[in-house]
Amino acid sequence: MTPSIRFLLLFFCFTLGVYKVSAQEVSSQNSLTPAEIEAGWQLLFDGKTTSGWHLYNEGKIKSAWNVINGELICDPNTEKVERGDLVSDQIFTNYDFSFEWKISEAGNSGVFINVQEAAEFPTAWTTGPEYQLLDNANMPKEYLQDGKHSAGCVYSLSPLLNEVQPKPSGQWNQSRILQQNGVITFWLNGIETGHEDMKTDRWKQLITGSKLGNFPSFGKAIQGKIAFQDWSKGVALRNIKIKEIQ
Repeated sequence: MTPSIRFLLLFFCFTLGVYKVSAQEVSSQNSLTPAEIEAGWQLLFDGKTTSGWHLYNEGKIKSAWNVINGELICDPNTEKVERGDLVSDQIFTNYDFSFEWKISEAGNSGVFINVQEAAEFPTAWTTGPEYQLLDNANMPKEYLQDGKHSAGCVYSLSPLLNEVQPKPSGQWNQSRILQQNGVITFWLNGIETGHEDMKTDRWKQLITGSKLGNFPSFGKAIQGKIAFQDWSKGVALRNIKIKEIQ
């Protein structure tokens, strides 16, 4: 066997091995274990399509949201399509919601809960509170100084409960949102980052003291849809699942 043929065979075997690892990784995502199924979890993203989701106030039309290699991606470079937030078809009240996300350098996005979808509301963020998705490391210090804009916080309303840095841009983070009778709790990579009761005077005061107070319907609903924010630099999500609770 000549050295050139030996090299080609080694290269082929290496490439095949990388492909198998990559394929296995993709196939292991966006699925539930038997224990999760037994516990009542359901997937909100099948890893192949945007089934179960649509563009806020626009319905199921072609948009910047696509599925690539098992990831739900908002592509900032997509042209000639509608842009906007991607919202769930379903309405949820009490639930345990889990998802993974990664963001581009200096990326800024979010997940909205209790979203009310209607023509009178121009965007999802004018109705429901936001779980912030952010590349903290590449944000101006003044943007992060009050803790109300950091990844994992209840955006613009309350600072992080515990200091935690998201993983660097391009790496996966794990997030969780729990809602029970209007009480919301946020986690980022296993650390609790937010906790608020939306039925209290404190909640009303937090809204009044922020720019969100300019929207009369903001933060009043304790049920609604879930939405992913379209932002200029792109974001990707996977392993999106929910368990409805009493």
